[in-house]
Amino acid sequence: MVNFSFTEPLSDAVVDQLFLEARTINVWRDKPVSDEQLHRLYDLTKMGPTSANCSPARFHFVKSDAAKARLKPLLMEGNDAKMMQAPVTVIIANDLGFADQLPTLFPHNLDAKNWFADPEVAAVTAMRNGTLQGAYLMMAARALGLHCGPMSGFDNAGVDREFFTGSQLKSNFICSLGYGTTDDVFARSPRLDFSDAAAIL
Repeated sequence: MVNFSFTEPLSDAVVDQLFLEARTINVWRDKPVSDEQLHRLYDLTKMGPTSANCSPARFHFVKSDAAKARLKPLLMEGNDAKMMQAPVTVIIANDLGFADQLPTLFPHNLDAKNWFADPEVAAVTAMRNGTLQGAYLMMAARALGLHCGPMSGFDNAGVDREFFTGSQLKSNFICSLGYGTTDDVFARSPRLDFSDAAAIL
């Protein structure tokens, strides 16, 4: 039998930190992010739900000067400078071979690995759930007091060659992590109203 606590709504301050006041960062403070923080970040991220607990996302934390130098030429102009300034930039990748881990991750149904034998099914599942896990990572980072700068302006094929040759990993998006400043933060763009984006059926 599983025991867990049912929770109450979070405080307004926490909701603000996670959603309403959080912003995409373009300029970073010179304040490091420790390896211990990155381990804690992953330990929170991995708890978010995925289909059959498939957990296809793989996180490569680009932190050293040498690793940043490898990533820099693969980024769109402007994104490269932001990445170099940030203390850490994580490459969120999808492992197309994620099903190999299902006997461990989904042990109550050992047939689950076969559900993803079709490469197209595996690719769609990896993209959907890997993207979810990337979003979990950003929310976990905000919960830990870190700021985020997600980016999609980069050469996916180049990143895959540079960092993932010989594997089944495919880059999805990247996200800088650290402690931001208010410099060059854009005015918040409009969002769709409920009536434009949602329905109660």
